[in-house]
Amino acid sequence: MDRTVPPGAALLLAFVYETETSMKAPECYDVIYGHNQGKLPKPLTSMTYGEVVDAQKGWTKRFGSSAAGAPQFMRATLIDLAKANLSLKGTDLFTADLQDRLAYKLLVRRGYDLFTAGKISRTEFGKRLAQEWASLPVLASTKGAHRDLKRGQSFYAGDGLNKSLVSPEKVEAILDRVKAAGLSVDAGEPVEERQAPTAPRPKPVAKSGRFWTWFFSGTGMGAMILEKLNIVALDWRVQMLIFGSIIAFAVYAIATMPAVRHALGIK
Repeated sequence: MDRTVPPGAALLLAFVYETETSMKAPECYDVIYGHNQGKLPKPLTSMTYGEVVDAQKGWTKRFGSSAAGAPQFMRATLIDLAKANLSLKGTDLFTADLQDRLAYKLLVRRGYDLFTAGKISRTEFGKRLAQEWASLPVLASTKGAHRDLKRGQSFYAGDGLNKSLVSPEKVEAILDRVKAAGLSVDAGEPVEERQAPTAPRPKPVAKSGRFWTWFFSGTGMGAMILEKLNIVALDWRVQMLIFGSIIAFAVYAIATMPAVRHALGIK
């Protein structure tokens, strides 16, 4: 499953894929309606988005439906998704990850976020899912696309083509898990409490090159000034030692600056 798909949505899509295709990943991503994928010149996941849409033109007459991929995208659905996603190109491969991302967009359209936020009921979300995927049943009696429906029937019952392939109890069970997964990092795994980043501890003064540079500079300059004023007498060797120490610590302080180390290629 594509990593950009939230855990709850990934759980639901895996359920939809298996219900729609009767196959699990990765085989489900190459399925077309009626399991006629063996009649294609190459697997769906090796085709580009544009090639799939073009090929679907003749699938309804040839196979009975244009449904393609794990989510069983209809040709009209793929075209509509392309219009809504300007970043999607005809040259993009119809990979498993691309199918996952597009299927997730269908979930959002049908109210995934509203369901996980508690703004629509399980029954309502189930009906919306049944409108998207004909193999899923409605969870309560309602008006379908062609007739009045009883709980457990496909939303498209009566068209002579579609029927529910799973019980409403299984759909309800998976939707309960989906909603619970909205509060977890992974389905069934508790979310670790997020901790605010701690401020970096200040560097000890004794390890600060800049501190020692200023310390020796200040004391060295002070000593030289006192010597010039004849307050103290410094041997030339002492003066050279002070001067050399100041230079050495200045070089050390500069060399330890992040910007300088980066410019010199030092990690």
